[in-house]
Amino acid sequence: MSDNFIKALISDDLKKIKAAPKTDVHNHAMFSTRLANVERWLGKELTIPPMKMNGLEGMLEYAGSALMPHIRHQQGFEFIVKNAIDEAIQDGVIMLEMSFDIRISDFYAEGLTGLCTYIDGLIHRYRSDIDLRPELGFARGCADDERLLNLAENAIESGVFKSIDLYSHQEACQPEDVKPLYVKARAANMKLKAHVGEFTGAEEIRRTAEILELDEVQHGIAATTSNEVMHWLAKNKIQLNVCPTSNVMLRSVEKLACHPIRILYDNGVPVTINTDDLMIFGQSVSEEYRNLYRAGVFNPQELDEIRRASLCNTNSN
Repeated sequence: MSDNFIKALISDDLKKIKAAPKTDVHNHAMFSTRLANVERWLGKELTIPPMKMNGLEGMLEYAGSALMPHIRHQQGFEFIVKNAIDEAIQDGVIMLEMSFDIRISDFYAEGLTGLCTYIDGLIHRYRSDIDLRPELGFARGCADDERLLNLAENAIESGVFKSIDLYSHQEACQPEDVKPLYVKARAANMKLKAHVGEFTGAEEIRRTAEILELDEVQHGIAATTSNEVMHWLAKNKIQLNVCPTSNVMLRSVEKLACHPIRILYDNGVPVTINTDDLMIFGQSVSEEYRNLYRAGVFNPQELDEIRRASLCNTNSN
């Protein structure tokens, strides 16, 4: 399969690139399918995302005005997730860590029980085609909401979620604010992740990882501004789950050709290649691999090494 994947990259054969098994471990459920699928479901065109947005704030503004009014309900959420899983399978993804924001439970009359029942159904429905590992998503802005914190604790106790992720505005809360939640998740044998260092703050990556005892960091590309932090990540085998197109469109990276994933790789930091939000950034995992090769960031053998390493990490979890 490695030779086939390498040859497919060189010949720019997307169909054969898709045939190679891959993982997607940085994927937000609410925006996980292509915009065109949502438009067909709605029967109308939606505003397409700008090619460049003003960071996370710009993305949230776009999503809040152009997308969420049409999909912020149970029917929209379930349509998106089903299509996303189908697309991931077609893209060669054999393991998908899809993040479900705890607030999605509000879409269900039965609350968290309804959401967990739906997710369980997805796992069983697709189990022969893909290893779906649900992730509990918790936005930093919810850290002072006692109801949502309690819901997140109940979600951990449910046993449905295999990992936890903290995201949204880095300044909205300190890692100490969610430490009890992460202690509970660790006790439940969940993988611990957090979004940090997407735009700035190499030292904050290390601080957050130490406080929350993270296994993986979502994005984390600001680590390249500190050799010491990169060495620490490599030494502790803390994986960075990178989303190249997202980084470019949100202006944390000027262009794909100079993406810092190259520096991370050269410094021994474990990296994976992922979608983030397919509805907004429009690139599947296979397309991200192809884009990185076309941009000259990696050669085919290096990309295959990254792909195979992600599969090995999957098997060890």
